Amino acid sequence: MQVQRRFVHTDAPGATPPSSAPERRALTLAPVPPARVRVWDLPIRLFHWSLAAAVVTAIVSGEIGGNLMALHGKAGLFIVGLLVFRLVWGVVGSTYARFATFAPSRQRIRAYLSGRWRGHGHNPIGALAVFALLGLLALQAGTGLFSDDEIAFNGPLSALIGSAWVSRLSGWHQVLAKVLLGLTALHIAAIGFHVWVKKDNLVKPMLTGWKQASDGASASKASRVALVAALLLALGAVYLVSADARPDHPPTAAPAPAPAPW
Repeated sequence: MQVQRRFVHTDAPGATPPSSAPERRALTLAPVPPARVRVWDLPIRLFHWSLAAAVVTAIVSGEIGGNLMALHGKAGLFIVGLLVFRLVWGVVGSTYARFATFAPSRQRIRAYLSGRWRGHGHNPIGALAVFALLGLLALQAGTGLFSDDEIAFNGPLSALIGSAWVSRLSGWHQVLAKVLLGLTALHIAAIGFHVWVKKDNLVKPMLTGWKQASDGASASKASRVALVAALLLALGAVYLVSADARPDHPPTAAPAPAPAPW
C-alpha cells in the first residue's frame, strides 16, 4: 500500500518559520492516510460468494453421489442463474463490475507485467482468470443440464437429445469437473500470492466493497432497474432450463390387463 507523505513544521500554528539554519526547526514527515475507494458493489459481492458456495456444493455432492445428486442438480441450476446474472451485470452493473472496464488487452497486460498498470478491480491477469472461470463454469453447467449418470441423476434437458449425445456430454461434464478443480486451486493460490507476497489483500474488498488506495475514483452505482432486470433474467433462465419449466410428458399407456385364467 502506497502512503503519501508531507512535510509538517513543528512550530506553533501561525508562527513564521525562521530563516537562519540554526534557528530552523526540524521538519518531520507525517503520513497522509490513503483514501477509501469503493470497488465492489453489494450485488457483485453476493454473486461472488454465492457462486463459491454453489461450486463447492456441486463438487462435493457430485463426488459423494447417491442421494446427494438431487442437491447436485439444484446447485447446478443455481449456478446457471448466477452466471446469467453476472453476464447481465457485466454490462449494466457498477463501474468495476463491467466487462468493458477490466477486459484484458495486449496493452493492458504489457503495462501490468512491466509495473505500469494502475487501476482498481480486476487487474489484466486476474481478468483472464475471471473470464476463464466464467467460461468453464458455463460449459460445466451446460453439459450438466444434458447429463445422465444412469444411476441417480439425469439432467433436466437430457430428454431433449439422443442417448449418444447424452453419453458424450456426460463424459465431458466429468472431465470439466477436474479442470474446474485445477483452475479453482490456481485462483486461490493467486489470491494467496497477492495477500502474502505482494501485500495486496484482495479478499477484504470482496467482503466490504472498499479498498484503501492513494488515488482512483469509486465505482459508480448501478440503477435499481438494472438490478431488477438482471435478477429477472437470471430467474427466467433457471425456469427455462429446469424440469418444471417443460411441459409434462404425456402419460404412458397403462399396460394391457393379463388374460383371465381359465
